[in-house]
Amino acid sequence: MRKIKMNCQKSITFEEGCNLYLQNCKERNLREDTIRHYRQSYLRFYKYFDRTMPLREMTLQKYNGFVLHLREEISNDVSINSYLRDLIATLHFLMDEGHVEPFKVRAIKVDRWAVETYTDDELRTLLKKPSIKTCTFMEYQSWMMTTFLFSTGVRQRSLIFIQIKDVDFDNNVVTIRVTKNRKPLIIPMNSTLAAHLREYLRHRQQKSTEDYLFCNVYGDQLCKSTSYKMLYDYNKSRGVEKTGIHRYRHTFAKQWILSGGNVVTLSRILGHSNLSITQNYINLLVTDLAKQVEEIRVCF
Repeated sequence: MRKIKMNCQKSITFEEGCNLYLQNCKERNLREDTIRHYRQSYLRFYKYFDRTMPLREMTLQKYNGFVLHLREEISNDVSINSYLRDLIATLHFLMDEGHVEPFKVRAIKVDRWAVETYTDDELRTLLKKPSIKTCTFMEYQSWMMTTFLFSTGVRQRSLIFIQIKDVDFDNNVVTIRVTKNRKPLIIPMNSTLAAHLREYLRHRQQKSTEDYLFCNVYGDQLCKSTSYKMLYDYNKSRGVEKTGIHRYRHTFAKQWILSGGNVVTLSRILGHSNLSITQNYINLLVTDLAKQVEEIRVCF
C-alpha cells in the first residue's frame, strides 16, 4: 500500500494572493470604497512586482526594494505610506494564511506637519449667504453644505448619506448614520444652522423625508465626486483658493478648541473611538494647544 505523503501545493502567484485578500475584505464586509482603494494600490504594486511571481519568493529584501522604488517615484511620504500600509495589510493576511514566509514589514517614518485650515477672512467669505432672489439652487445648496460642514465637522461620506428624516428640529440634532467606524452619531445643531436648514428645505422640494438632505440637480443622492466638484467651484467663485472637503472638518475642530470647547465633546462629535486620536488630530491643527490637550486625562 502506498504511504500518504504531505501534499506540497504549488505556490500561488502575487496577483492571486492579492485577489485572495480582496475576497477576504468582502467576507469581512468592508466598504466598497475600501476595496476599490486596495484595487487601485494593487495596480501600483503590479508595476513593480511581477503579477506571476510565486508568493514564496516574496522576501523582506523585495519589500525593501519596493520601498526604495516608491521613494524614487513619489515625493510625498504620506502617499508612500498609503501604498505601504495596503501592501503590509495584504502581506500580513497572506502570512497568516501560510502563503508567505513571515518577516517584519514596516512603513516609513513621516514628518507630521500642521494642517492648514481656513482663515477667519476666508470663513466670512464662504459663509456669506447668497441672494435667494438671484442665485441658482446649486449655488444656494453649496453654501448650505459649506455652512453645514463648518457647523458639524462631518466627513464627506457622512454628508452625502444624510436623509431629511435624520434632521430633528424638535431637539436640534442630526443623526449621522453612515460613519467611518460604522457607529451612528447624534450631532447637535446650533440655532443658526437649524434656521438655515429650515429655509433650505423649503427650497429643496423633496418628495419625502426619505430623500437625501443634499442632492444633485435631479434631486437624487450626491456622489463623492459631484459633492467635491460643487464645493470646489463654490470656493473658486468666492475667490477662495483653498479647497478640499476634509479641510472643513479640520477648521471645525480648530474653531471648536479656540472657542474654548471641550475636547471630550469634540472627540464624540468627530466620532473618534478614543481621546488619543483627537489629541493627535488637534496637535496637527493647533500646535500651541498641544500641551493643554496632553494635560487632559479622561478614562473612557
